[in-house]
Amino acid sequence: MSKILRYFILAGLIVWLAQGILVDVQAQKDRMPIVLERAPLRFIKDPNPSFSGVAVNSEHNMLVVTDENLFQILEYDTRENTAPQARFSEPKRIISGTDTRAEMMCGVYIDPKTREIYVMNNDTQSYIPVFAPDSKGNAKPERYLDGVRGFGIAADEEAGLLYMTNQNGSIMVYRKEAAGRDKPVRRIEGNNTLLEDPHGIALDTKNKLIYVSNFGNADLRAADGHGRYGKFDLPSITVYPLEGNGDVKPLRVIKGSKTLMNWPSHMAMHVERQELFVANDADDSVLVFKATEEGDVAPIRVIKGPNTSIKHPPGIALDEKANEIFVASMGNATVTVFPVTANGNVKPVRVVRGAPIGSVGLNIGNPGAVGYDSKRDQILVPN
Repeated sequence: MSKILRYFILAGLIVWLAQGILVDVQAQKDRMPIVLERAPLRFIKDPNPSFSGVAVNSEHNMLVVTDENLFQILEYDTRENTAPQARFSEPKRIISGTDTRAEMMCGVYIDPKTREIYVMNNDTQSYIPVFAPDSKGNAKPERYLDGVRGFGIAADEEAGLLYMTNQNGSIMVYRKEAAGRDKPVRRIEGNNTLLEDPHGIALDTKNKLIYVSNFGNADLRAADGHGRYGKFDLPSITVYPLEGNGDVKPLRVIKGSKTLMNWPSHMAMHVERQELFVANDADDSVLVFKATEEGDVAPIRVIKGPNTSIKHPPGIALDEKANEIFVASMGNATVTVFPVTANGNVKPVRVVRGAPIGSVGLNIGNPGAVGYDSKRDQILVPN
């Protein structure tokens, strides 16, 4: 090969490499995020908390609420009653910050002996952090389960086990002391379970039963074992043996138009009265069923109406000693307290407000996109 030919080949190779580098640089620029250095014209943001879960420990005077909007865990006195002239009740302490590993918390549990607080992350964090009794501020959790998301949480205190729901269609059972990448001791999951977007969970340890509330959105495995498919069904409550494991069928199902269920969320079981209390989110109500019910049955009591101050309630907790239920509403940042026998459009015996009277929660949580309706001049935000 002549020197001239080698020269032209080398020159061509250099030009080709240079073009490739330029193309790659341009591609990198195209992938870089656009940084806006000017301030927005306005914000659409809720300045108030959005109460999503509630737990009570009356022996230690603990009322703990999770806040999905400002990413907070707030503790109040169990006898707190916000004065009408007050803007809101000041919490005894707040746990919040980047070190907490807690964001869109939707469920909470207080260990009755240790007073540790367990919170359920959903959507944005795959951790279940556990906080010490004296934790506050931007506190690191004592320990946390890694790689786990959930919604509801309930405890079998005698067995030292925690039962958690995952909206993908499972019930996970862990030891209370579980941490890191520990595996569940049992798992209820599969097509036969009829778990369809499970949310709330309650235990009847006397009769060895698990109760689960389902929104009705199923993620099922195809019959041939290859692939999955979706199914939309009515909301339900499914009942399982306490030691159930694997793809088990429910013992009973409460389901149908008479039940009035619409986004049934957290639940509480009054073992002595054998009554199941359900926070009925989309219907602004609390439903009460006999624990032995099955099929398309009406609740034995319904707490609903303007006097109740209940607005989009995902959270509910029971104080069996005081015979009171605590209802957390996302729609107005309140925890309302009722006797367990309450029925109809009744006023609560106490109200804990996290916002001024009349505040309406925007309920913006984990928005995935933003749209604009030019005809109606409206901003559309799917959550």
